[in-house]
Amino acid sequence: MINIQKLRITYKDKELVDISLEIDESLALIGESGSGKSLSLKALLGMLPKEMELELEYDAPFEFVAGESLGFIPQNPFTALSPLTKIKKQFFAPKERVERLFDELGLDHDLLDRFAPELSGGQLQRVVIAMALEKDPKLLLLDEPTTALDPKTKEQILGLLRKLAKKEGFAMLYVTHDILSAEALCKEVAVIQKGKIVESGKTQEILQKPKKEYTKMLIEANFANREFRV
Repeated sequence: MINIQKLRITYKDKELVDISLEIDESLALIGESGSGKSLSLKALLGMLPKEMELELEYDAPFEFVAGESLGFIPQNPFTALSPLTKIKKQFFAPKERVERLFDELGLDHDLLDRFAPELSGGQLQRVVIAMALEKDPKLLLLDEPTTALDPKTKEQILGLLRKLAKKEGFAMLYVTHDILSAEALCKEVAVIQKGKIVESGKTQEILQKPKKEYTKMLIEANFANREFRV
């Protein structure tokens, strides 16, 4: 269990986010644009602007260190990799570890000698996942990693993430506007509104019997094909 007891972000004495989260295996953080979900993810990664202040207290069996115990999968795989450097040169883990991850992700080893623009969107996303996992993180942070993918590839990527989480033993915090992908990937959901958690619980319980009008609005809007972006 990873217990984020306090994640508080302020800017010029104005409170932007003040939340707590419990992550057992997989938790989706959902909310409309400007709700604070993306800001919370950046805070955990140490990526907040210098003018913002962060108070972070957590109880976990490891220290939060981006790139080590914390892995990160960004929203757009097309901009996550250097287009001028061979894929293999963008990894830091031993060759054996990278090749094993490629095997688990269904990637051919010869892709390591290619450049990012030569790969498809699905291949790029798999490579980015491998990069996020190369140092064996304990918590994987995901920033809407399926947004740029077609429905079939999205389903494949979510399935791979579920399988890898079980095999590699990492937990997931998934920031998304996509209710269906949250349902497919995460056992629990936390709903954030104006920097506060307004509802949380088992994913199926929240989706089937939401208590807050805000949660109902998010679900209804999502299923009406309207998207709430980070």
